[in-house]
Amino acid sequence: MTKNQKNTLTSIIESNKDYSESFNQGNLSAKPSKSIAILTCMDTRINIEKVCGLESGEAHIIRNAGGKVTDDTIRSFVVSYKLLGTKDWFVIQHTDCGLSKINDEKMASLLESDLETASFENGDWNSNKNDNSEFGSSFGHQVEWNTFLDLKKSILEDIEKIKNHPLTPSYINIYGLIYDVKTGELESLEN
Repeated sequence: MTKNQKNTLTSIIESNKDYSESFNQGNLSAKPSKSIAILTCMDTRINIEKVCGLESGEAHIIRNAGGKVTDDTIRSFVVSYKLLGTKDWFVIQHTDCGLSKINDEKMASLLESDLETASFENGDWNSNKNDNSEFGSSFGHQVEWNTFLDLKKSILEDIEKIKNHPLTPSYINIYGLIYDVKTGELESLEN
């Protein structure tokens, strides 16, 4: 473990000690009290509970790169309603998403070049390959990265994927929203 990794781990453990000393939510139910499940992006600019005015225990939060509907998010939505009673599902994607600035082929090519973190310069993603870089892998060509160009279209297509899935009951309410990372506002999309 590097010194930086140890510092990060130590910081998290210390922060958790402070958190656990005043922890008072041990009696919350796994069933969300507002019967809501939300799919959103993993982007650090989105504190989805604050964005939606929610408290711990009120909603299930599902996160992935892009807030995209995948087999795993469908699985999570299905568990959310079948075992824990959610009735309202939200797909919330956001402006300035990294997945809207790359395509699947470019992502795979970056990984094939090396396994270092890429950089975004002059509107394009570039490899940061150096003498100490780990070799890349062609496996990235086998992954569906779920990149997109049109944010509204992406959300509407994802809503249709959910609605048309054989395990989605007709009584589930499904909503699509865009979160603006510059203003903090949500825009509801009609589907």
